[in-house]
Amino acid sequence: MHITSAVRTPLVSGGKTYADVTEDVCRQVEGKPTREWTIAFTISALVLVYGSACVFYTWWEGLGVWGLNKTVGWAWDITNFVWWVGIGHAGTLISAILLLFRQKWRTSVNRAAEAMTIFAVVCAAMFIFMHMGRPWMAYWALPLPNTFGSLWVNFKSPLVWDVFAISTYFTVSLVFWYMGLVPDLATIRDRARSKVSRYIYGALSLGWNGSAKTWARYEYMSLILAGISTPLVLSVHTIVSMDFATSVIPGWHTTIFPPYFVAGAIFSGFAMVQNLMLIIRVVFKLEDYITTEHIESMNKIITLTGSIVGVAYITEFFIAWYSGSEFESYAFINRASGPYWWAYWAMMTCNVISPQLFWSKTIRTSVVWTFVLSVVVNIGMWFERFVIIVTSLHRDYLPSSWAMFHPTLFDISDYIFSFGLFFTLFLLFAKFLPVVNMAEVKAIIKSSSEKLPQSVSGVAKGERVTNPTFNKNVD
Repeated sequence: MHITSAVRTPLVSGGKTYADVTEDVCRQVEGKPTREWTIAFTISALVLVYGSACVFYTWWEGLGVWGLNKTVGWAWDITNFVWWVGIGHAGTLISAILLLFRQKWRTSVNRAAEAMTIFAVVCAAMFIFMHMGRPWMAYWALPLPNTFGSLWVNFKSPLVWDVFAISTYFTVSLVFWYMGLVPDLATIRDRARSKVSRYIYGALSLGWNGSAKTWARYEYMSLILAGISTPLVLSVHTIVSMDFATSVIPGWHTTIFPPYFVAGAIFSGFAMVQNLMLIIRVVFKLEDYITTEHIESMNKIITLTGSIVGVAYITEFFIAWYSGSEFESYAFINRASGPYWWAYWAMMTCNVISPQLFWSKTIRTSVVWTFVLSVVVNIGMWFERFVIIVTSLHRDYLPSSWAMFHPTLFDISDYIFSFGLFFTLFLLFAKFLPVVNMAEVKAIIKSSSEKLPQSVSGVAKGERVTNPTFNKNVD
């Protein structure tokens, strides 16, 4: 008897069995690298090498190689930092919040989204080290006992809060991602043909045996980590926004920043997940697992968060006028009509107008439109951070100190470095680890696929399987 819903689109298409799930997902791990993967990895590695050389030169010569000046002391470095932290939000939201809300569509995309989170936070951290100028002094940002008398971190500074928030976020996200990998690593271990692969995946799978007790503990652990991660989704970008909101600079000194930054982070994070998953589903032939239903669900979240961001933009202008402060009013007039007007209107077009196209079901379910608009959203979110940071700084209270920021080759190259680092790490993950969570997909396959699996290894056709994901060798 079918137990699938006649209303909802299947989350797994093609009438997949449990064995099919294992074969389809493990194919890219066990096989030789594909031509597409090799080309992409080569390009990413070359970009990483070039970017690393530029970062080393930046540290060697000092931050004077950037386009910073006496007025604009933060520019591309902090813009890129906030942008990458924002991209890292979608993974934890998909893993934690959607798990707590029992959203089944998360199962096919959570693994790659979690990996994206970790790599994005690594890229963000690199910009912190870069703009320190002397990265070997990075430990000074930590509250460590020292021999310098009363030298201590300022616990009232949001920059110190950043250290705690981002390191905690990275640690919890890493544990969540890795523990979710353990059942699938055990599957690859059991299928491994070489002793080296069996040893490596055996060590990584932590002795997983697939017993009912092991699965029960795994479920408890997932819920606990989800509970810990959920506040982090909201707190991390809230604290990042306080880098600006706790200052007195017009354009920054506003209480709307925390929810505005969180919505923007989820907005850009889901757009990046879309870009990555749409490529993965084609290259690794996973169209049956990353379906139109997944694409449409993520586009709905992009539409919602994009609308929230649009309301925040309008609210900023209203509050600037309502405040009666000529400095605050001028900061926003300058954004829209000053020297950086092009960046402001690029931001408005990409972040407010383009997501509204997803109200059309045709566009919302189109792979091509989704990919293009997701790229546009991430471009817009970069411009948002640039507009907030640079346009608020380059014209302050004293017209005599007004200045323009112009990026140099090393501003651009250091940004390119982060892309090389991100895609190199992501491509290595996609090749050597399963990009789709096999265990969770198998758990929903009976209720969310086009038809029931007709056979399971070791189970006769038509015989009832109480909970196939708890069996050690269902694949």
